[in-house]
Amino acid sequence: MSMIRRMLVCVVAWALLGFAPAFAVTERPAATPERDGSHDFDFDFGTWQTHITRRLHPLTESTQFIELTGTVVVRRIFEGRGALEEIEADGPKGHWEGMSVFLYDPAAHEWSQTFISAARGTFSNGLIGSFKDGRGELFAQDTLDGRFILIRGAWSNISADAHRYEESYSDDGGKTWELVFTANLTRKKS
Repeated sequence: MSMIRRMLVCVVAWALLGFAPAFAVTERPAATPERDGSHDFDFDFGTWQTHITRRLHPLTESTQFIELTGTVVVRRIFEGRGALEEIEADGPKGHWEGMSVFLYDPAAHEWSQTFISAARGTFSNGLIGSFKDGRGELFAQDTLDGRFILIRGAWSNISADAHRYEESYSDDGGKTWELVFTANLTRKKS
């Protein structure tokens, strides 16, 4: 055997026996398991009193808002991996009704929300996202007055008896957001 081959065999043997730290094999850190978010909306089940503030003309620099008060009822569906939310509220323009369907995708570890307007009888583009550190954020793409916009729905200030939902729009790809809808909810006492 040539001298180079003998040296190579020795280096490989030392490495295999653990004598050559430069050739040591390090273990990969264990992958962090995906968080199971299937119970993220458990706080929302029940009957709530709601106070809603809605911007009338989003992304137009308008400062006109309307306020509504009403009731929100949220029922568990699909063994808790989904929820059906019914909203009834009254304000200066009369009675308003809507419904949201929330579904959890265990493969993606994400929630989706689809809103259905009683007045229009149509489904909205679904919001998709997840919860982190006690805050839920779901996003969607849509159009408003012929412009491409992003929509962000966010749940915060979550406790056993209250929480806040906000919806914001962005027409600059998410650099800035305009708050267009808030709902402050308090649990109705039975």
